[in-house]
Amino acid sequence: MERKNYYSGSALEEKVGFSRMVSIGPFIHIGGTTSVQPDGSVFGIDSPYEQTKYILQKLIHLLEGAGATIEDVIKVKCYTTEMSYAQEIAKAYTESFFEVKPLLTIVGITMLNRETQLVEIELETVKVNS
Repeated sequence: MERKNYYSGSALEEKVGFSRMVSIGPFIHIGGTTSVQPDGSVFGIDSPYEQTKYILQKLIHLLEGAGATIEDVIKVKCYTTEMSYAQEIAKAYTESFFEVKPLLTIVGITMLNRETQLVEIELETVKVNS
């Protein structure tokens, strides 16, 4: 099986040595992604719903760049700095994934990289038609 690494252009990727997304054969894994925009600002400050929606759009765009679709997603793992945000996270998730119904886990954590980041999401995918 062929391995391919994908990068988002983050300076940390090169400095630390990680990829945003890795595909091996039909499997695609996307590492923790937040609502940081290309200019470095955080999208949706104070809104876990807006952050989740933005992150999921970023992740779906990454998948499409690897030849996958939303229907190939098998697992979504959300980290949040406050479990009381779970309902808002689930609302944004449902707007994208209700028909696909992958596994969903929401985990409460102490903090993310920036105080304004409320949500971080990872995806696991298997390309059905690979």
